[in-house]
Amino acid sequence: MTKGIGAPQELVAEIEALAGLLLRGYGLELVDLEFRRQGRRGLLRVFIDKPGGVGIEDCRRLSEELGDLLDVSDLVAESYDLEVSSPGLDRELKKERELRWAVGKRVRLWTVEAIEGRREFAGRLAAVAEEALTVEEGARRWAVPRALLAKARLEEVPGPERTPRQR
Repeated sequence: MTKGIGAPQELVAEIEALAGLLLRGYGLELVDLEFRRQGRRGLLRVFIDKPGGVGIEDCRRLSEELGDLLDVSDLVAESYDLEVSSPGLDRELKKERELRWAVGKRVRLWTVEAIEGRREFAGRLAAVAEEALTVEEGARRWAVPRALLAKARLEEVPGPERTPRQR
């Protein structure tokens, strides 16, 4: 008997609860989870992270075990594809959970209006509050009001450049 949930928000909440059990067991953190329909199939994307970064083995193991749990639980009534991956080095931060996850990481924020003559801010995301996001850029702290936020993106931290002779 299939007990699939119709509304995507309800389905996502149920899958998050199920995935949370697996994630904690492996020291992984849920960054985002989205479910959408693509033609006749559904697509479930799960983005995970952990200190030191996520590897292919983490993604493979979670995909396998979460897929098995979802099959047994019968939450998803339709055919679907499951993708498990890291959030990426320059992921756009759209949801509250993603912003909170990014605290302490390098970000780039764009605003719809200038703040002290600037519309772009890059640095470490120091805080996420109801009214504003705080970015530390060197010794400077910027409070970017949420009402003015156009886009937020994780920023890749450049590593040391390698010359062709370095191995």
